[in-house]
Amino acid sequence: MANDQIPVVILCGGQGTRLREETEYRPKPMIDIGGHPIIWHIMKIYAAAGFKRFILCLGYKGQIIKEYFLNYRTLMNDFSIELKDEANLTFLTEHDDDFSVTLADTGLTAMTGARISRIRQYIDTDTFMVTYGDGLSDLNIADLLAFHQKSGTIGTVTAVQPSSRFGILELGKDNRVSSFKEKPKLSGWTSAGFFVFQRALFDYLSDDDDCVLEQDPITRLTADGQLSAFAHDGFFFAMDTYREYLHLNELWRTGNAPWRVW
Repeated sequence: MANDQIPVVILCGGQGTRLREETEYRPKPMIDIGGHPIIWHIMKIYAAAGFKRFILCLGYKGQIIKEYFLNYRTLMNDFSIELKDEANLTFLTEHDDDFSVTLADTGLTAMTGARISRIRQYIDTDTFMVTYGDGLSDLNIADLLAFHQKSGTIGTVTAVQPSSRFGILELGKDNRVSSFKEKPKLSGWTSAGFFVFQRALFDYLSDDDDCVLEQDPITRLTADGQLSAFAHDGFFFAMDTYREYLHLNELWRTGNAPWRVW
């Protein structure tokens, strides 16, 4: 199956309470990084590998995301308009984003598993992708898919080694610092999202609001030997706080955005 036929589900419904400075007015996926909402950056990462079908699971302030895509062409291009006749609209430039976007209201209070369960009718392939609306990476999505296909499991999760938020000191004799490591990578692995699933995932999900993908469904997939992990040692960054929002904007502003793979 060609990559452009495989749907990418993006979870966009959370309230983003730890980023209330911005999410008071708009949903987290619509927070700007370098003049474009973070969801645009996520979609461009997938599109760079040929994935252009998107299903957005909406919830909190979902109408703002709908308005963005309804007005996408005018937002992304120069145009002329005759104010006496609004139908007389002439585009002077044309963007190259040929995305297909399905916007689905999956409820205000639904958890991640419930949101995925509620878009089952829009999944018309055996394989589909799932990711969050706040994480950026230089992950090679095509390599992730190839790994998943070879694994033969229902699900594959992208795994990264987390970095410490702080420098690590080692103390020697008389409390003298013997080494200092600035934000080193910690031992172990954590989920970065960027999942690949087979349709059999829906057998593990529920429409109940409290169905959390990362809890019972993933636990049961693991117990059944149906979850693989794709190790990624490159860039990954999830935007959860205002400080992280500022950091991503600074990376973009200075031309040091590793996730810009397009």
